[in-house]
Amino acid sequence: MDAIQLFAKNFIATRFEDLPRDVVEVTKKEVLDMLGAALAGTASPGMKDIVDMVMDWGGKEESSVICRGRKVPAPMAAQANANVGHALDFDDVHDLAVMHPAVVMVPTCMAVAESLGGMNGRDFINAVAIGVDMICRLALAAWPGYDPMVPETRNKAFQSERVKAGWHFTTLMGYLASAGGAGKLLGLDEDRMVNAFGIAYHQCAGNHQGRDDGTHTKRLGPGFAARAGVASALMAQKGITGAKNSLEGHMGLYKMFFQGGYDRETLIRDLGSLFEGVNVSFKPYPCCRGTHPSIDAMLGLVEAHGIGLEDVKEIRVFVDAGGHQMLSSPLEVKTKPRTPVDAQFSIPWGVATALAKGRVSIEHYTDAAIKSADILEAASKISVVLDHSLDVADKIPSSKIEVVTKGGQTYANRVDYPLGSPERPMTFDDCAGKFMNCASHGATSVPREQLERVIELTRHMEKMKNVGEIMALLR
Repeated sequence: MDAIQLFAKNFIATRFEDLPRDVVEVTKKEVLDMLGAALAGTASPGMKDIVDMVMDWGGKEESSVICRGRKVPAPMAAQANANVGHALDFDDVHDLAVMHPAVVMVPTCMAVAESLGGMNGRDFINAVAIGVDMICRLALAAWPGYDPMVPETRNKAFQSERVKAGWHFTTLMGYLASAGGAGKLLGLDEDRMVNAFGIAYHQCAGNHQGRDDGTHTKRLGPGFAARAGVASALMAQKGITGAKNSLEGHMGLYKMFFQGGYDRETLIRDLGSLFEGVNVSFKPYPCCRGTHPSIDAMLGLVEAHGIGLEDVKEIRVFVDAGGHQMLSSPLEVKTKPRTPVDAQFSIPWGVATALAKGRVSIEHYTDAAIKSADILEAASKISVVLDHSLDVADKIPSSKIEVVTKGGQTYANRVDYPLGSPERPMTFDDCAGKFMNCASHGATSVPREQLERVIELTRHMEKMKNVGEIMALLR
């Protein structure tokens, strides 16, 4: 039996009552965190144009687009909200899977819930939690170059291998998980759920070339996945059929995209009882999660020793193979970003910002910010050292920093678990504070009392009779 059929059964069988309490709580944080990131993302370059296009296309008024006054068809609302949600790279992330789950699942489920009307909070949380679990499992099971029949091919530094493979896992795996979340809320039976997955699989895509080129397409992938997932579930509901073996078939996802390199045990172990949402990290900084250990390390030195830009002669940042390839090379681009996307995916820029500004926030990743003389000066002092001892298989890679002052002193710091990780979690109140800060950076001003109402509704979402109330407050 193809594992996709097991996922279909799991979506249909799992009830809200089956979710452990910690899964419910983390899912509510994911909802609020994604909505905050989306509010801030409305002001990001390119996002207004995308949302304007969606609004211009019009159509049946089913689901809300954040900070817009009217509704659009559910697939288009899912796309627009996922686009702005990912614009600042401020949305949650599963560190080990190297992907962002909520930015696909929350817009998907919210769009479908609104289109159906009267969707209660328990069913909404359930659909998001199962979808988050699926998208994370799909990515965790992908092992480029791994042959399960030849154990020695299991590369310990598989995070680096995933990065090198070039796939944007959020997008690639998001098509299938989005179809599942939408299908759950639509009440699809098992056969139609499998069809929804098959239809979604026929559209799967997503690569990192846009990230390397510093373009808007890096931000658009989750929207493509969310739109396709909703549309796929709606097609399956009508009786349209899709591939039945979309994961493990001869031409299934793992064969086509990873040459058969995947671990089935990781894919389905404890399915229905273990939910990967509990391993999601929340971001205190609006940039790639892989930059956060280095940022934390630099901020720690600034706070502990009162180091200022004028004191520093040299900074050495030690990173793993993935961080070196994706977030530190080429150094010329990473220290002098061409675009805000370059800055978002730069360890040197995050470290330089931490030194020059003493904090790292949304305003440091804009067109104006990448021209900041003080951050550029700090970045010019940075060298990046590839340290294979930091290549790990079971957590986000650590980071080490050494700062040499003009007075000849050397300060060092190492961070193994950055802020926001399950080991150093952000609380719901932390996420609420981030939500309010994000809202202050949006393209449209939402009244404070409405924002506070969104926080409280989300805090007690399992008691809501209609989750559409939340989007009404943000529309």
